[in-house]
Amino acid sequence: MSSTPVTWFEIGSDRPDEAQRFYTDLFGWSFEEQGGPGGSYRQTTAGGGRGIGGAIRGLGGDEANYAIFYAEVADVAETCRRAESAGGTVLVAPVTTPAGLVRAWLRDPSGNRFGVFTPPAGG
Repeated sequence: MSSTPVTWFEIGSDRPDEAQRFYTDLFGWSFEEQGGPGGSYRQTTAGGGRGIGGAIRGLGGDEANYAIFYAEVADVAETCRRAESAGGTVLVAPVTTPAGLVRAWLRDPSGNRFGVFTPPAGG
């Protein structure tokens, strides 16, 4: 079995402007607003060719702030099945975005959340 790379992270914040200022000041990251379902989604390349990409997602309502990493996998549904077999939990079942990206959120046996995704075909 080959190693699965972590290729994306996401920071959910009810104060996305403050989070963006923090990470810009701390690490020099720049962000570009992408919009999306539910509001603000600000992407960063976070380190250029040496680092992974990521984003700050603006939150509203009762959703708690979070930080999560995403591992790129060949098959999100199969990875969810394997995670459950290994004692994990699927928190958000696989969904496909309009652009063709497939993603899911999981929880490991110790309670940590993480995501898996497959990029759009040809992406």
